[in-house]
Order: sequence, then C-alpha cells, then structure tokens
Amino acid sequence: MNIALTGGTGFIGSHFLKQALAAGHTVRAIRRNHSSQTRIPMDQQPAWLDAQLDEVAAKELQGCEVLVHLAAHTGNVPYDSLANCLRWNLMAVLALFEQARLAGIRRFVVAGSCFEYGRSAERYEAIPTDAPLEPTNSYAASKAAASIALCQWAQEHQLSLEILRVFHVFGEGEAETRFWPSLRRAALAGEDLPMTEGEQIRDFMPVEAVARTFLDRVSLPVPSASLVQVFNLSSCEPISIRCFAERWWKHWDAIGSLLFGRVSYRNGEVMRYEAGENLISVGNMLQRPGMYQASSQRVSG
Repeated sequence: MNIALTGGTGFIGSHFLKQALAAGHTVRAIRRNHSSQTRIPMDQQPAWLDAQLDEVAAKELQGCEVLVHLAAHTGNVPYDSLANCLRWNLMAVLALFEQARLAGIRRFVVAGSCFEYGRSAERYEAIPTDAPLEPTNSYAASKAAASIALCQWAQEHQLSLEILRVFHVFGEGEAETRFWPSLRRAALAGEDLPMTEGEQIRDFMPVEAVARTFLDRVSLPVPSASLVQVFNLSSCEPISIRCFAERWWKHWDAIGSLLFGRVSYRNGEVMRYEAGENLISVGNMLQRPGMYQASSQRVSG
C-alpha cells in the first residue's frame, strides 16, 4: 500500500513508520525539514517530503492510497497559544487534507486525543465517543475543533475518515519530560521520584501496540462508500498513576523511593480518563514490562 504520513518523526509516528516499512508498505512521510529525526532508529527510510503541512501540493501526494495523520502541534506541556494550536492542528491540517483529496486520496486515518473530552470525562465512568467535548487546554481545544471540522469535511466530500482518540501512550521515544521516561530515569539512576498522590485514573498503552493498531486500520479493505467514524483507542485496563508507577518501579528494582504527594496536581487536572463505548482495544503490556528490559540498565557510579 502507498501511505502518506504526517508525524513520522514524532513519538507514535516513528513507531508507525518503522512498522509500515517493515511490512512492505511504501510511505511518503511529511516532515518540517530535513534535520527532523525519528524518535527511534530506523532500518529503512521512507520517501521524505520536507514541508509544512499547509505547503504540500496535491501533485506531491499522487499515487498515495491513504493519509495517516499522526502529527500534533505541542501535544505536551507547555502548550502553545490557542491561536498557534488552531493554526497547526486545524487550519494547516484542513489545507493538507484538501490537497490529499485533490490528489485522489479517499481514505483518511487520524490520531485524535482523549483530552478532547476534557471536563466531560469526569461525568462518565467510561467515556463514550459521543460525550461532549470540553477541553481544558489549547492543545486539546484545537484537536477537538479538528475532529469536528474533519468529520464535516469528510461528509461533504463523501470520503472515508476514521478518528482514533488515543488515550495514554508510553514507551521508547517518548519525550523525556513525560511521566514514564521520568519514572525510568529516576529508577535506573537510583534516585527518588517526587510525584503527585497518583490518584489519577489513566489508560496506558505501549506505543508499539498503538502504532500497530493504526497500521491494522490502514490495512483494512477500503470501504466501498464514504464512512465517517470516531473510536476510542484504549487498553481497556484503566489504572491509577500510583499503581502504574509502583509496577514499573518494582520491575526496575529501583532502590530510590516514590515520594507520593510531593508534587501538586495541575490546575484543573481531570482525574479520570477511561474509555467507554465504540472502542478499539490494543494489547496492554503493563503485565509484560520485560519488553523494555534491553534498554533498562541501571546507571552506576
């Protein structure tokens, strides 16, 4: 299959790219410039297209059968301004998708975010995909706006669109400031880790499984008619951050301590994100942390 890809140098995108190439797919991957590097080592390289999303022309996407959109602007704290998030997560994406449509692409697979639900997540034990979108930050607001806009755009042009709202992803290539890399760094260095009380309920998924799920969706037969769908992408195994930390701390035989309650919750933090109806479930590797053993050697000295 010929795949057009955004976000190929990002966290999920790097793993998707590696898996897609290993499976024999042809990938035309858009990146901001030639100096952008993937988060993990690659055995093969795609056909790179160096351009901003809204600079890509239809002729550069000719021959591609599907567009997989994994790029995101400032998906981690600190988030950019709302204006910039809307520019890159909504307007630039719409411009790219329109060029893809003109190039003959009829199928689109998009990474959404559980953070689009925001405050409404706290009114559900498990969030359905038709829950109100009440985001609490600029990034999530721009992703929610993009979900609404892309669904309308796909309906107008009678295209196939899947939005997979991704819950919490962890693993190799994740930004070092995020929770799992911070946990691993402290554990392997023999240091203590100050953290919140860890009461937040999250749905953690290993990045390899998330990338594989996106690739599986791309590999499904092309629908004979236009179809717009929104799914929650989840492990179906919600867990408290405290329990998640303790499991990995034990796995790494950490000699430091997890210092619960030393860090305050973020202002306005949503305490529970658990996926409900319209689920796509990935295999959860919380019970199989040995997959990371090769890169988890204790720091000495």
